[in-house]
Amino acid sequence: MVKSKTLFICQNCGASYPKWTGKCDNCGEWNTLVEQAPVSSGKSAVSKSASSGRVLSPQTMQSISIEETAKRMTTGYSDLDAVLGGGILPGGVMLMAGQPGIGKSTLLLQVASEVGKTQPVLYASGEESASQVKLRAERLGANTREHLHFIASTSADDIAATIRSGAYTFVIIDSIQTLSLDEITSAPGTVSQITNSSNVIIRAAKEAGAAVVLVGHVTKEGSIAGPKVLEHLVDVVLQFEGDRYGGFKVVRAVKNRFGSTNEAAIFEMYEQGLRVVENPSAALLAERQNADGSVVMATLEGTRPLLVEIQALVNPTSFGYPKRTASGFDLNRLNLLIAVLERRTKLNLSDKDIYINVVGGLRLADPAADLAICMAIASAAAGKRLSDELVVFGEVGLGGEIRSVHSSDRRIAEAKKLGFTQAIAPKSAQKDSFIKGVGDLRQALIDYLQ
Repeated sequence: MVKSKTLFICQNCGASYPKWTGKCDNCGEWNTLVEQAPVSSGKSAVSKSASSGRVLSPQTMQSISIEETAKRMTTGYSDLDAVLGGGILPGGVMLMAGQPGIGKSTLLLQVASEVGKTQPVLYASGEESASQVKLRAERLGANTREHLHFIASTSADDIAATIRSGAYTFVIIDSIQTLSLDEITSAPGTVSQITNSSNVIIRAAKEAGAAVVLVGHVTKEGSIAGPKVLEHLVDVVLQFEGDRYGGFKVVRAVKNRFGSTNEAAIFEMYEQGLRVVENPSAALLAERQNADGSVVMATLEGTRPLLVEIQALVNPTSFGYPKRTASGFDLNRLNLLIAVLERRTKLNLSDKDIYINVVGGLRLADPAADLAICMAIASAAAGKRLSDELVVFGEVGLGGEIRSVHSSDRRIAEAKKLGFTQAIAPKSAQKDSFIKGVGDLRQALIDYLQ
């Protein structure tokens, strides 16, 4: 008689254990083990698979033909098409993740409305009812599309069967964490349900040639909820970032089998939905007041140059341990730059509270932000300001040297377009009188802080 056993599955990494423990030994997370229903064990499955396989007929690369259905569909937003590698590819499976309330459902309903002008589209919701989605569709002007169909279901089997019917070329599933398979008894959102539901949906999409977008939840740390294998299964992983209460929102591809991961689409939320920001640099600098601690930096969002304002505030600390706070910038990198400032210049910041803010809700991961952060801190600490006509970029090394950064030409072209007349940049980028090349941090502060 075949025995059955109970397993405990880690919801973070998918590792299995015969009994419950507080900590997963594989990933180190606490309280992530969830009991799974008893499963059959034995050698029957192995022996069956060993005898039931068949010899496959391989093809040569010359014999494989690209179908006409491989033509991409446009999303209605050129920037989002660039992020996807040229548009939505039929048969491709995309995963979009982001914070709650940031606008994932809004953006996808707008895309569905645009695609629904010419193609049959299915919007499957496991979180909202038909009336709730109808209210959003009326606000976005998507309620008049005859090709846009809606279903409310949490059954992965039913949705996969609908996709396999071939009636729809574009399918949106909101969200993958709400789906479940009938043969699996664990709750929706668990590792087994997410993995198996995703596999069923992906197989159906590949068979029918339909493009599918899966909406994914994120954890409180910001990573995509569920097993890491979910990101490996899909073709494209889109990250929706930004401040959900205002400011710009950025869509970028973390993984893309069909194009580059260096592109980014910048949106802003309005009452009628999300709109592409045509000139984000001008919008970010429109309300700038040149005071001490304010520096304009030339950065890149994907391949798009962007000018952002970095603000610093330096105050004497009221306690023995100074406070360091950063909004839109990595706190560990900020502490490193403060240490370089203290060691390589004459600034004493050990008794100062330091606050950094990147205006517009953007989050900078560009190494070229180092010089702008350092100059903003020095400007606020000394009470001196930079010229209105200066833009700053460059990476700072531990020795205080200013290192080169990529795409300097694009950064400079964006600065010239917005009326700036000088750029403080690494010496390697100095090609004309517009760029003032600096070799080390101390010289930059001496020369350009007035």
